[in-house]
Amino acid sequence: MSTDIWQATNYANHASYVSQLSQKVMQDLAPQPGERILDLGCGDGELAKVMLDLGCDVVGIDSSQNMVEAAQQRGVDARVVDAQQMEFSNEFDAVFSNAALHWMPEQAQLIQRAYLALKTGGRFVVEMGGQGNIAILCSVMESVLADLDIDFASRNPWTFPSSEEQQALLQAAGFTVESIALRDRPTELPTDVRGWFVTFTQGILSDLDEAQRAEAIDRMVELSRPQLCDQQGQWYADYKRLNFVAIKQG
Repeated sequence: MSTDIWQATNYANHASYVSQLSQKVMQDLAPQPGERILDLGCGDGELAKVMLDLGCDVVGIDSSQNMVEAAQQRGVDARVVDAQQMEFSNEFDAVFSNAALHWMPEQAQLIQRAYLALKTGGRFVVEMGGQGNIAILCSVMESVLADLDIDFASRNPWTFPSSEEQQALLQAAGFTVESIALRDRPTELPTDVRGWFVTFTQGILSDLDEAQRAEAIDRMVELSRPQLCDQQGQWYADYKRLNFVAIKQG
């Protein structure tokens, strides 16, 4: 997709939890001062800035110019690069990614590029959407789009692998998998599910005009309400997260 679907301010308003709920993957990474770390899909650079402040030498890459500019404003060495096409070699102590790999369809190629980017003994530490992630939200989108004679499957931008599928890809690339696990993580939304749809369906709904897009999102909100909004009016996203740590052995 040639257009940049990401807006840093919109993302910060409606998806701030992405960085706020990163404790698990950051603990897995355990960044140390002086380490050179590559952040794949760095977004607005919030976590890269945390690593930078810890004394790490951080490079962030993202395919979104808007997000890269936001990361650069935090002082991050951020670059517009498609991680599936990156060409780093034997350069990093760790390759890190939070909530980005599931946007990258060429998983085998991406994992091989991450392997090449690492020094011997380096670690690949990731949290991403896993099998069953946002199943309810996807079902709602599929239903609404079907009413518009649009095939959701052909527009679905996400890849949500099982732990077995991802482990096989990691091992095929040469990694030793130290840990891998899929977990449920129902996630409170900071605004409501409308904000989620506005933020994450820009590409899916890109050829609808503004009125059609608003109407489609209204319908998605109502279909989601019975399953994802509690009696107090708090909205949740039905997230399942896949975490792994893989090592490039000598």
